[in-house]
Amino acid sequence: MDVAIIKYNAGNIYSVDYALKRLGVTPIITADPELLNKADKVIFPGVGEAFTTMEYLREHKLDQVILNLKQPVLGICLGMQLMCMRSEEGNADCLGIFPTEVKRFIPRKHEDKVPHMGWNTLTNVKSGLFNERLENKFVYFVHSYYVPVNEYTAATTDYILPFSAALHKDNFYATQFHPEKSGSVGEVILKNFLKI
Repeated sequence: MDVAIIKYNAGNIYSVDYALKRLGVTPIITADPELLNKADKVIFPGVGEAFTTMEYLREHKLDQVILNLKQPVLGICLGMQLMCMRSEEGNADCLGIFPTEVKRFIPRKHEDKVPHMGWNTLTNVKSGLFNERLENKFVYFVHSYYVPVNEYTAATTDYILPFSAALHKDNFYATQFHPEKSGSVGEVILKNFLKI
């Protein structure tokens, strides 16, 4: 199986690479449209800032490559947010795969810390990346922006308010949390993606 990780100006690529190698898959890390289109699976990871990252994707025409992918695609963290219509982070216009906006967490009480950082539970999990055994399991988050719950929400998490921990539409899957940093639960989710 050929798995490609999209290479662009956002971090976290190598931790995804290591996680896949632990599962026995050696991915290619590339920005080459031909290699991305030929891959069986594509992963769109990300740690960074929405506006400058979208500028980079447009400048290198990777935005159109991602939009036209037909195989299963997994967006992670910033990758998930960039798959939405728009982000409050830099007022960025994003890829528009999921017709929803990305909002900034606004603390409601003193103990509400932003960014949301650490382990939290998955609830209301739907099939695709998940199975029923993953309900209430812990995964690892680091983010200051969130996607509200919407018709494409595939799992939710509660921090300050309920938000989308994962999204799914057609061949596009996405997680706000980092499966590559979520221990055995994350491994199950990555394996589920590889089986799609």
